[in-house]
Amino acid sequence: MNNKRQVKSRSRFLLTRAAPALGLTLLIGLGVLALLNWAGKEADKASHERQARLVRLVISQLQSEVAHDQESATVWDDAVIEVRAGNFTWIDENLGTWMHDYFGFDGVYILDSSDRALYAFTDGAMASQYAYDAIQSEVEPLAEELRAKLIAGDDGQINELDLTPGVSDLAVIREHPAVVSIKPIVPHSEFVQQEPGQEYLHVAIRFLDGSLIEELQNDYMFEALHFSWTPDGSNQPLTTSEGRTIGYFVWQPYRPGSAVMARVIPVLIVLIVIALAAITIFLTIHDSRSRRLEESEERIRHLALHDPLTDLPNRLSFNENVDRRLAERPVAPLALLYLDLDRFKQVNDTLGHPAGDALIREFALRLQAIVRRDDLVARVGGDEFTVMLNGKGGDEEIGALCRRMVEAAREPFHIAGNTVFLGVSIGAAIFPRDGADRVNLQRKADVALYYSKIAGRGRCSFFSDAMDKTLGLRRRTEMDLRTALLGQNQLSVYYQPVQSALTRRIVGCEALLRWHHPEIGWVSPELFIPIAEEAGLIEDIGRFALTKACAAAAKWPGLSIAVNVSGVELSDPAYAGKVEQVLLSSGLAPARLELEITESVATEVTGAVAENLVALRERGVRIAIDDFGTGFSSLGRLKSLNVDRIKIDRCFVEGLKENAKSKADDKAIIRAIIDLAHARNLRTTAEGVETRAQDDALTAMGCDELQGFLYARPMPLKDMDLLLGIHRNATGRGTAASDGTDSGASV
Repeated sequence: MNNKRQVKSRSRFLLTRAAPALGLTLLIGLGVLALLNWAGKEADKASHERQARLVRLVISQLQSEVAHDQESATVWDDAVIEVRAGNFTWIDENLGTWMHDYFGFDGVYILDSSDRALYAFTDGAMASQYAYDAIQSEVEPLAEELRAKLIAGDDGQINELDLTPGVSDLAVIREHPAVVSIKPIVPHSEFVQQEPGQEYLHVAIRFLDGSLIEELQNDYMFEALHFSWTPDGSNQPLTTSEGRTIGYFVWQPYRPGSAVMARVIPVLIVLIVIALAAITIFLTIHDSRSRRLEESEERIRHLALHDPLTDLPNRLSFNENVDRRLAERPVAPLALLYLDLDRFKQVNDTLGHPAGDALIREFALRLQAIVRRDDLVARVGGDEFTVMLNGKGGDEEIGALCRRMVEAAREPFHIAGNTVFLGVSIGAAIFPRDGADRVNLQRKADVALYYSKIAGRGRCSFFSDAMDKTLGLRRRTEMDLRTALLGQNQLSVYYQPVQSALTRRIVGCEALLRWHHPEIGWVSPELFIPIAEEAGLIEDIGRFALTKACAAAAKWPGLSIAVNVSGVELSDPAYAGKVEQVLLSSGLAPARLELEITESVATEVTGAVAENLVALRERGVRIAIDDFGTGFSSLGRLKSLNVDRIKIDRCFVEGLKENAKSKADDKAIIRAIIDLAHARNLRTTAEGVETRAQDDALTAMGCDELQGFLYARPMPLKDMDLLLGIHRNATGRGTAASDGTDSGASV
């Protein structure tokens, strides 16, 4: 009885539940299979259409490129003159061979004003003009069409890219499908006259069955691409502007739908037969949960691998990417860069951390705009960035990108109503030249970055073996500097004259500290001054330079002396008193002493630095801002600076050279500094003047005083005395020359 009930219950289950479920499963399965089959065919069809459109686009772009390339030499006064004169050597070098070598033209022909062949280039060399006869039937209608446009003065084609009208079409040239483009040879200026309709014509031929096929196969992954006179399989007809088909591009079509179907259908059939309904429910639930978990994990991973301020990869992400790329053993050079913003701390200290964060974000955007798609930018610290560059073009390309980064950092930052001037120092190490692993490359990039900073900042340095010795050199330099301060006549002060832009006579000098090491010779101040600051020696060195400079200037009638002072020295509450003692000892009038400080020091409003500056000015000592324009402060802050002079940094003066790219921008910045300084009754001095063009520009803008190699290089005291006509006796006392030379001596 129980068995009968079980059989009946089972039958009822089969009839009322299992059968409908199986039937529904079968219908769903068949529907899915049919849908996949249709989708696969549609995907194959769409893939073929995309490839065909791509071929048409490439050919269309090629026609435009050929015409554009022609204009590099056809819109030229010299071309008109030399073609008229029949100078075949010039024509071949500039309109034939050069266009073949540079643009890849397979044929070039020059037609005179009557459309007769004047010159022919084919098969890689200049040929007889009669070679034109073989293609005349194809080219002549196009030439007539262009000639009609020229006579009618039709300029409908002229735009920002096309300078002259032209005619381009597809044709069969010497049994090759080709792009034929014709452009007139016209002058680019009004100095050469050209009668409309009498222009010589430049005919360019570019075959479509040569390098273009290789480009399509390599760049767009066309399989078995070739040219055929008849259609075969997947193809794209090549048609002229008149609709005439001259041949076909034929290829083995990519069928993504069929490939997917061949793998998916067997699996789907098995799944449908086993339990489509159960799997569907399970997969739906599982997919929903998995998707939420995946999104959460992705967010966590993104936060773990990216900098929250700039959304750039962080140190961990950068290291992983570099390791992965190095494991691929790239053929092209790979550059690792370390970047550190110059004077960023002053931005945070003066404008606040929100302004510093905004500056970091802006600089990150500038970096991303410079690098290419396959490069990588990361932020690894407060103002520190790392970059991985794929140097396909070698060291020259990497160097060019680094220079663009340096220039990008020099552009003013507009932050919270302030115009901020910064810089960036870059260290670079190249794979495989400088190392084969990331750790070694990063160490060497860090060494190169240190070298950039001690060499003056605002530059890029590539690692060299000599740099690896720099760290050891720094330690030795500190010890040697301590020895030099003991009085072994290694330290000395050089003097560079400053002349009036109006009178052209010397009005003062800048004192420059020099160190002549007994073993290695001259040591750059850019190397030993930062070391002295870090080692606590800068106060002794500064007092030495100040004492020597004041003693020398006391014997120069009427001349001022400028001495650089570091922020470390000014932080000493007794510094103003020490300066007063030096002035009393030397006998130099306070008004003739000018202390040069940085922008960051000048903006201090409280503390020992500010108190020293106030005390010095009350005693009559003048204060100047050195290297103005390269710091973080805005021009607007100049209104509140308690100083007497502005010294314009040489990096802006450099832009006034005749061949400088940034001439207009730097000239505008200099003019703004001078105008604002004069409005505040401040004097201005331009540093680094090396050319007459810079002199003329600065004088025209009203700069008060000029300093640079154009007038005189830094010189020892004896040479400076000789220039000024000063004679010193054995005790160091000076007397003016008897010939009447005074403080107004000319350089």
